[in-house]
Amino acid sequence: MAGQARKQQHEAHQRNRRTERRGTGTDDEEPRTHRGATGTRTETGAWAFHREEPAAQGRIARVRQWWARAWGSAGHERHTLLLIGKSTLAATIAWFFSYNLLEAESPAFAPFSAVLIMQVTVYQSLLQSLRYVGAVATGVAVQAALGYLAGPDLLTFALVAVVALTIGRWPALGSQGSQVATAAFFAFSTYVTAPAGLGKITHLAQIILLVLIGCGVGVIVNVTLVPPLRYRSAEHGIHTLARALCDLVSDMYPAMRQGEMEEERISHWRGRAEQTGELIRQAENRLRTARESLYFNPRSRLGRYRDPKGFEGYGAVLKALERTMYQMASLIRSLDQWRQDGSDRDRRFLCNYADFLEAVSRIVQVLGELDEDTLADQTDELCRLADQAQRCCRQVTDQAEQDGLPLTNPAYPYGVLVVEATRLMDEFRYTCDVLRRQAA
Repeated sequence: MAGQARKQQHEAHQRNRRTERRGTGTDDEEPRTHRGATGTRTETGAWAFHREEPAAQGRIARVRQWWARAWGSAGHERHTLLLIGKSTLAATIAWFFSYNLLEAESPAFAPFSAVLIMQVTVYQSLLQSLRYVGAVATGVAVQAALGYLAGPDLLTFALVAVVALTIGRWPALGSQGSQVATAAFFAFSTYVTAPAGLGKITHLAQIILLVLIGCGVGVIVNVTLVPPLRYRSAEHGIHTLARALCDLVSDMYPAMRQGEMEEERISHWRGRAEQTGELIRQAENRLRTARESLYFNPRSRLGRYRDPKGFEGYGAVLKALERTMYQMASLIRSLDQWRQDGSDRDRRFLCNYADFLEAVSRIVQVLGELDEDTLADQTDELCRLADQAQRCCRQVTDQAEQDGLPLTNPAYPYGVLVVEATRLMDEFRYTCDVLRRQAA
């Protein structure tokens, strides 16, 4: 009986929402949609991340959802597949050169180097490859010099370790500093086992050659095979982050609306929210790459990219999305700690909150499609959607006060959820203001 009543309440709520949409006059007719694994697809082919039913649970269902997200949007899943594919190709090519063509004594250095410098951005690949080659060459040189002067004994190895580890702390080498000692240790092993005379020097030089081959292959693959965007990398970083957020929110509000808030589902949301840290770092790298590309590309003197400050608006939007991600993680933690009693006030609160999150998903959907060529129109759309979300947020607060929910009691998450909704609205209002200035 309770399940049937809840279903009837849900259907009545959907009819009311459709009536309200028709009454606003903002949309002549909503496009018909088709259900998908991670959202819905309109007849124009654009992805609209909105669910009417909670996502299926279970290992197989989640695997299908993971692949659907990888296929449907440029998020964490697609980046993972792309990085694996490019790294595999680079490692294979490097191994072919080192083993089949050069017949090197230690051919693994080449594929290892190719994978190591396979960074998300081309700029980082170039920077890290230079640092890595410098670190390896330094480590080999340290071993060659000390090995030639003192001989390959235990005391020499200790001296090589001290010198290499000290040099590895040089800030100019960055994260590749540890490779100085690693290269010195491998070089020492090669020096000990290599034949006397010119053979020792040849084997040590071969290590540097293999590293150069690996780094060269890695950089070429990263540049030629689906290279990271340059001029629009700032937009692309925002797209990736916004789509990941939209996909997460679009999985949450149908389950909240129908009261299907089991522990396993919320734990899955929490895990996905925690994965966004890597996306944030990637988005920041893309924004930095967009700025850095101004100094290397002659096209940087054309259009809006003549002024480095042109990216400040995107930087502000990115920071707002980053804060929104952290607030969503906090919101999910509050849901995870909530033990509902199935009361009517809980259902009303969750239903209103689901309406608010659905309005949020429409905002971040637009952010996931930002385009400098249509930024003015998109900004107007964002402001309109923000007004709708603000009304939904106000309804959450009003209903909570009307039902007398314990907003100040730390044992219940109502107050935290209301505060997070308010903070989310502040971020989206700020984002609209920033984009309006950017489009002006």
